[in-house]
Amino acid sequence: MIKTQALSKDYGGGRGILGLDLDVPANTVFGFIGPNGSGKTTTIKILCGLIRPDTGQAWIDGLEVEPRNHVRIKTIIGFLPDEFGVYEQMSVWEYLDFFGATYRLPPKRRRQRIEEVLAITDATHMLDYQVASLSRGMHQKSGIAKTLLHDPTLLLLDEPANGLDPHARIEMRETILRLKDMGKTILLSSHILPELGAICDRVGIIEKGRLLTQVTVR
Repeated sequence: MIKTQALSKDYGGGRGILGLDLDVPANTVFGFIGPNGSGKTTTIKILCGLIRPDTGQAWIDGLEVEPRNHVRIKTIIGFLPDEFGVYEQMSVWEYLDFFGATYRLPPKRRRQRIEEVLAITDATHMLDYQVASLSRGMHQKSGIAKTLLHDPTLLLLDEPANGLDPHARIEMRETILRLKDMGKTILLSSHILPELGAICDRVGIIEKGRLLTQVTVR
């Protein structure tokens, strides 16, 4: 589902990624592990087509990540950044309805899809909550629900458990496993190895922009 070959992006001062070769099979949970500033977010942004690599290539589901394929690739991927904007004056329903409209889902299908993604993320009870009132865990649930609206095959989750309390971390793990059971491929980044050990099929460890290893763990 994801493949990169000699992927590099140099920001100067030792920042960026260097010669990255990733291999993420379909219908797996891939843990992308490394300290802050190691190149995880840069890699994910390249896969999303948000920034261009200096050298190397990347493919999503067989499509090379380059401008001519960006529209098709964006239908395949769902990206949840570490920090994402919200409209605090909206309810959770209004927030999801707004993004459903940006995905050009027809109103009837949009309503159905909102109900589906709230159920998947165990967030149906949040339907009428104001976004401004959400806890960090609820905030992340609404973000994943928004990311699922267009039913992507591949999910790129950048530090999804960052800042969550222990209970919310457990709920996040359960949601990720639920998504895998639905046939999704999931790449999630983290700087904390133990939180990924119980859910990942494969892990890659990156440090200072270099991929040190990638192995199957179960």
